[in-house]
Amino acid sequence: MKKALSPVAFGRIDETDDHLFYAEPRIVTHIDDNAIAAIQDFFDRTLPRNAVILDLMSSAFSHLPEGFPTERMVGLGLNAVELQVNPVLDEYVIHDLNANPTLPFDDGEFAAVIMTVSMQYLTKPVEVFREVHRILQLDGQFIVIFSNRLFPTKAVYIWRVTSDAEHAELVQHYFCLAGGYAKITFLDCTPQTDEYTDPVYIVMANKGEVP
Repeated sequence: MKKALSPVAFGRIDETDDHLFYAEPRIVTHIDDNAIAAIQDFFDRTLPRNAVILDLMSSAFSHLPEGFPTERMVGLGLNAVELQVNPVLDEYVIHDLNANPTLPFDDGEFAAVIMTVSMQYLTKPVEVFREVHRILQLDGQFIVIFSNRLFPTKAVYIWRVTSDAEHAELVQHYFCLAGGYAKITFLDCTPQTDEYTDPVYIVMANKGEVP
């Protein structure tokens, strides 16, 4: 069995209620245009079409390619204004995963769950990964995308003190600790360009049977 991490690893500089920090809408993207294009291309090649998809820790943008067909697109986040202006969401839920990692959805409700540039803020990642496993359909995908930007006061300690390569190992570790995931894969999808671009890293896995 993989070793669990100490609670100290998930401490933050700012431990005040997350609803206070996210109360002011931020209708902005958190990565640059090259990185967004890389994520859109990845989603276009990877996500199932005409399926029910959950955008976990969502905001004003989900970075799906324009016109991508979904049966139902759900966002879960902390700011209603951001979620209301998100152009691809059919519905949204306000829910603080750090206060309560239990997801308000039925077993097997989603064909895919995506989480984009928010991994660094989860204080109970293993519990959330277990919940994602529960709400995924069998062989459904959980796709975690991260870069190197963050709000430092809200990022957990272990993310702040580790490198990009170690972040990839850490997310894979969360999948292993949660259990029941198969085909755990790391991808570096950083755009190949002569100009600066934010890096794009992806760790993804499929729902398997719980051992």
